[in-house]
Amino acid sequence: MKKVLEGSMAIADGVRMAAPHVISAYPITPQTHIVEHLSQMVADGDLEAEFIMVESEHTAASVVLGASACGVRTYTATASQGLLYMEEVIYNIAGMRFPVVLTVANRAISAPINIWNDMQDAMAIRDTGAIMLVAENNQEAYDMHIQAFKIAENPDVMLPVVVNVDGFVLTHTFEVVETIDDIKKVKDYLPPLNMKYKLDVNNPYSFGTVGEPSVYMESRFNLFNAMNLSKKVIVESAQEYEEMFGKFHGALIDTYKMDDAKTVIVAMGSVLGTIKDVVDELRESGKKVGVLKIRSFRPFPEDEIVAVVQNTQNLIVIEKAISPGKGGILSMEIRDVLYKHKVTSINVNGYTLGLGGRDITPKNIYDLILRAEKEENVDGEFIGLMQQQYL
Repeated sequence: MKKVLEGSMAIADGVRMAAPHVISAYPITPQTHIVEHLSQMVADGDLEAEFIMVESEHTAASVVLGASACGVRTYTATASQGLLYMEEVIYNIAGMRFPVVLTVANRAISAPINIWNDMQDAMAIRDTGAIMLVAENNQEAYDMHIQAFKIAENPDVMLPVVVNVDGFVLTHTFEVVETIDDIKKVKDYLPPLNMKYKLDVNNPYSFGTVGEPSVYMESRFNLFNAMNLSKKVIVESAQEYEEMFGKFHGALIDTYKMDDAKTVIVAMGSVLGTIKDVVDELRESGKKVGVLKIRSFRPFPEDEIVAVVQNTQNLIVIEKAISPGKGGILSMEIRDVLYKHKVTSINVNGYTLGLGGRDITPKNIYDLILRAEKEENVDGEFIGLMQQQYL
């Protein structure tokens, strides 16, 4: 059924269809609406779950860790500073191989205090061992959450899955979203969680105990392998979702007008809508430009990227996060992949845009494409800085 929904409502409804048993979260802008809707669903009897109110994001993550250890499906959500407060626990969730699903309503990191969108919070947790997916629009955010539980709970994976959605740009924007009405069909897609290892007084296990040098490295190696195995699971989950529900958004990556593209823009999240509009206009004038969407940041889709860009000339990477002292994070990942696969003929230039919610305009994108064609790139440049700067 097609409905006009706020992004947060769509996400909450997707989580409802996945039927988690325990939800715990602490309110933080712009994530709050998601858990408000879920708490209302629980109060109204539309979702049979335990909604646990807590005093901090660290506690919220600890609650879902404990619940997941008992073998039940769990969910939480956060943003920005709240995500950083959770980070210690996310490392533990991943290390103990618990399939928690977490929504991050991406928001800038302080200081200065900023409640608007960029992806610096998500990039801060990229090494926790959590799978990281990124939604382009609210339809994808809805579908991605149902898929996230299936990915996380696969016996070959058993890792937390973080679904990133741009704060305000998606969470507070109303769009047409096609929802699923048949919860029995969702249960066929997403059967009840059946964890092999869980807290059980009749079959006791311990989790998160001391890992001496004789075992610690092996535990991290197993996590590393599980992350790599999740690539196949992400693809299969997306394909099965398409077969059952008729909707497909790409799996690890997605492409747009890439067949003969010589200049390709690489990006994640809601900015892809603006980029595609610019590409449509330039295509009409004969320019061979295309778009590469990174849907899975962890695991990083190395082989898939190489397969679609190897015949291009220029990659323009749109960065909404920075690593101070080094530069754009996504462009570093792209360069590493190309170097590893000995693809050396492509010019890769990363540009930082949109930090703290600064508008990314069609003109910004158009100018970068023209510069790439003229080989006037300045890698690492900040685009859209104001003329008066306080330095």
